[in-house]
Amino acid sequence: MKAERAYKYRFYPTPEQEILLARTFGCVRVVWNAVLRHRTDAFYERKEKIGYNDASAFLTQLKKQPDTAFLAEVSSVPLQQCLRHQQSAFKHFFAKRARYPRFKSKKQRQSATFASSAFAYRNGQITLAKCQEPLSIRWSRVLPSAPSTVTVSQDRAGRYFISCLCKVDAESLSITPKMVGIDLGLKDLFVTSDGKRVNNPRHTARHARQLARAQRQLSRKQKGSNNRAKAKQKVARRHAKIADARLDHLHKLTRQIVNENQVIC
Repeated sequence: MKAERAYKYRFYPTPEQEILLARTFGCVRVVWNAVLRHRTDAFYERKEKIGYNDASAFLTQLKKQPDTAFLAEVSSVPLQQCLRHQQSAFKHFFAKRARYPRFKSKKQRQSATFASSAFAYRNGQITLAKCQEPLSIRWSRVLPSAPSTVTVSQDRAGRYFISCLCKVDAESLSITPKMVGIDLGLKDLFVTSDGKRVNNPRHTARHARQLARAQRQLSRKQKGSNNRAKAKQKVARRHAKIADARLDHLHKLTRQIVNENQVIC
């Protein structure tokens, strides 16, 4: 049985690639916000529902306008993928599975999705559209197959990541007769029905001193200055380190619980 699985890696772009990615992230953000505003105004003013085809036609007109002619400087595939993501977001909203889509900000995590026609995967290297050389990816493991889509992102700490969606052969885990119940807590991270207690590592408390120092330095910087932007990124890096430690710890624990038990309550 084939299944789709995403493999995430960190990469280090060249200065030229950083400029191109910044332009792509900005164009994707502009298209998302412009189409979302167009959809919202059409519904509240004229009671019209804008679908994907109408949104794509609006994007075509948007590229012809002088103020947004810069949209043609980047690959058109991430812009179309942006419309597909927004269409999916509205589908979940109308099905009452999610809230109304929100506008994107340049202060948040930035991302752009490239379909197979907008990147090349050869000899274990990925080259995006309009890039002259492949990305410098730190491969922690080999991809099981050629990716169908890749999503390039930049977090608030300034780190770049690429997520490759690949098709893999789904393997069933062996059946075990063990069952376990889990109770989440505060002093302990959780307690199982067989009496096992897992301590709460409290990652934030371990980095509290460094985080407080970085936040004090940020508060002293003048708003709008380059030094404030640098200090803000230091705070974001500290938060990212805490989040990575928490995610790694939880992933190892949940993987162990799933491997050892057949039923989890």
